[in-house]
Amino acid sequence: MSAHGVSAAEAHLPPLTKGPHSRRIGLISIVACLGGLLFGYDTGVSSGAEGPMSRELGLSDLQTGVVISSLVFAAAIGAFIGGRLSDAIGRRKTILVLAVMFFVGVGFVVFAPSTPDAGFAVVVFGRIVLGLAVGGASTVVPVYLAELAPFEIRGSITGRNEMAIVTGQFLAFSVNAMLNASLGHVTGIWRVMFAVCAVPAVALFFGMLRMPESPRWLVEKGRVDEALAVLDTIRSKQRAKAELEQVVGVTIDEKEEETGKPGIRQVFENKWLRRIVLVGIGVAVTQQLTGINAIMYYGPRVLEESGFDESAALTAATAFGLAAVIGGVIALRNMDRLDRRTTFIIGLSLTTLCHLLVGTAGWLIPEDNPARPYVIAVLVFLFVLSMQSFLNIAVWVWLAEIFPLNIRGLAIGISVFFGWMVNGVLALYIPTLVTALGLTTFFLFALIGIIMLGFLWHEVPETRGRTLESLEESLLDGQIYQALPRRLPFAGLFYDRHMH
Repeated sequence: MSAHGVSAAEAHLPPLTKGPHSRRIGLISIVACLGGLLFGYDTGVSSGAEGPMSRELGLSDLQTGVVISSLVFAAAIGAFIGGRLSDAIGRRKTILVLAVMFFVGVGFVVFAPSTPDAGFAVVVFGRIVLGLAVGGASTVVPVYLAELAPFEIRGSITGRNEMAIVTGQFLAFSVNAMLNASLGHVTGIWRVMFAVCAVPAVALFFGMLRMPESPRWLVEKGRVDEALAVLDTIRSKQRAKAELEQVVGVTIDEKEEETGKPGIRQVFENKWLRRIVLVGIGVAVTQQLTGINAIMYYGPRVLEESGFDESAALTAATAFGLAAVIGGVIALRNMDRLDRRTTFIIGLSLTTLCHLLVGTAGWLIPEDNPARPYVIAVLVFLFVLSMQSFLNIAVWVWLAEIFPLNIRGLAIGISVFFGWMVNGVLALYIPTLVTALGLTTFFLFALIGIIMLGFLWHEVPETRGRTLESLEESLLDGQIYQALPRRLPFAGLFYDRHMH
């Protein structure tokens, strides 16, 4: 359990038991995580498809950047809208809507005209639709899983979505490499690369038709009997009843304290909600400022800068996807064993060290040295492995846990919106930075990492080993911040939290 102990809320719940209900949770997570798989494939496929697509449609470098970044900026909007929509119509229905959007977006990209101007416009439109779906999935699926999972295994259940994301990216890299090797000479091969993700979109839609709604969302909407019916299928009878009583109790207390309709106004009026939403934004932005998605989008370009030719770079980039999958397995194993704060600090420390090593290798090893590309490829591999093993999954799990029920979709949507916006800026400008600065670009990421380490240490509260309801109670009265360190060791100095 958490280093901070188990509160009375957790102690009074009957223990978990094995049975059909535990297998049901596993099935729900597999189906819902198809949304994460689509998220990963759609963000990873562009790394191999951009070259043949740009050549066939006659796209300029700027137009190619617009095609790639349009999905990312749309995802920022999708994250915000998806969070609000899930608060309004439910987590399950929102995921069904997202599945349809994934399929429609793929259709526009695959069947875009081959003429330059029209093709460019249709592809961008399709990528925007896909981006809205990706952003929505990035907020709604983790919340859905967190609200269904028992607190004892919430980290590993919710973390499966990030595992699905990196698996989707690895699948995209592998499909790109195989198609390029076997059919790279065929006109329109990039359309096949994109078309593959139509299959999981269909599976997600039909799978979610048989999945339940979040019991916590049902309680929030006053549908208590339906919530109990759902809990009876995913908990033992005794545990389901006890957990429902706890959820109902906290929800009633919160509603009695509300002065108006839940929303942005409520966030601004409560200093603790304001603070945790700002911290959530900071955590989401920190994740993106590691540059992980710059590698996932432009990994082959980075490898070409290090010395590989185009074909070798595309093949070698699949190793980054493999590193992400291996790291995901490690993260899931540790998610319910290590505190979230611990994984954050370890992860960002390791990624910052890798940035420093990549930048140093690019600076010190001569460009004509045959070992240069392999050394850099190994260091980038270690960066991705560190990121996925300790930081990525923990970030998504933490964001799905920390916010109160009645604003959970809105708050995670706001946080992820800012994360996606930073992601979009990086997607747009990383090619320019790599061209202008080469691998010394990684020194910038290292500097940012050092700064953000201080933020994580100073502001991020622990969530592991607590029910969502006990977290909500301790958040709304500010007690959750009492366990944070009062002093921050940083650059040899100590910063007193109360000096400012």
